Parts: sequence; structure tokens; C-alpha cells
Amino acid sequence: MTTYVGLKVNDEIIDMDYFVSDYVHRVTAGILESLKDAGQIKTLEMTIAENGDTSTNLNGAPLEMNPFVQKITRSTVFGMVSPLKGVTLPIKTVRLTIKR
Repeated sequence: MTTYVGLKVNDEIIDMDYFVSDYVHRVTAGILESLKDAGQIKTLEMTIAENGDTSTNLNGAPLEMNPFVQKITRSTVFGMVSPLKGVTLPIKTVRLTIKR
């Protein structure tokens, strides 16, 4: 199965090799697919801001997250992308797109 994973950090496109792309995809899928009624990712558009505001569109519908889930998602995603080549710190926003 071919999966597209797009990543922008602070509005800069971050190039990822296969390993990193697959890692970001699997970690994000693990978080979101474990949520009640979320289901498997077919399409995902997620924006996470430094202050924790999270906008998530999963399979064409908004995905509501309580503050705890937003915080753990933000911490995990920011921690996962911060060491990547091309990422300028501090991270203000992360935009993640996944299409299966």
C-alpha cells in the first residue's frame, strides 16, 4: 500500500526519506486510531500550534479531541519532528497530511 505523508513545520516543507515518512505515519496513526470512533486513517489533515490548538480532519470529518488528547498528540508530534533535518526551532506549527 502506498501512503503519502506530507509535513510542514513553521510553514516549511520537510523532506522525509521512506523510514522517517513511515515512522511519522505509524506513530500518528497509532495515536489517532486508538481514539474511540476514530477508525483507520484514509485521509488526515492535522495542524498543531505551539499553544496546543489542534485542528484534525480525519477521513473527511473533524475529529474532536479533549485537552488531554490534544496535549499528548502535540507533545508526541513536536518531539518526533523536532530532530528532523530542515526543522527550525522553536516549532510554532506542524501541518501533517496523510493519504492512504
